[in-house]
Amino acid sequence: MTIHLEKSESGRYRQTIRIDQHSIFSDAAVVLGGDDSAPDPHDLYDASLAACKAMTLLMYAQRKKIALTSVDIDIERDNSRESKGIYVLNVSLTLNGDLTDEQRQSLGAIADKCPIHKLMTSVSTEVNTVVL
Repeated sequence: MTIHLEKSESGRYRQTIRIDQHSIFSDAAVVLGGDDSAPDPHDLYDASLAACKAMTLLMYAQRKKIALTSVDIDIERDNSRESKGIYVLNVSLTLNGDLTDEQRQSLGAIADKCPIHKLMTSVSTEVNTVVL
């Protein structure tokens, strides 16, 4: 898998991101001089957590034959202490389907085991940048 990013033809800061055969976009907020035409990098980071939790729960429920039909997720970001190394994502899960209280509790615990949750909370990430 390779991610390729290049400046979009439109907008001051809008970027085109290509991930294999997929294209997504990112931009800066108006207050930062962007056009707010696409999610900013923080939004993409946060959204990856939501997508991973939802897919993990749906896959788990399918394997365990749990009647989970869909997952709705809301994430509220508190980045007020990001400069101090603290970045808080408050996640609200809505589990849709004919589920018992026990299944809901179990699925809540499984959501915290998704790979992106683990990545965000358990590892030290190294970024090696080379200028060409």
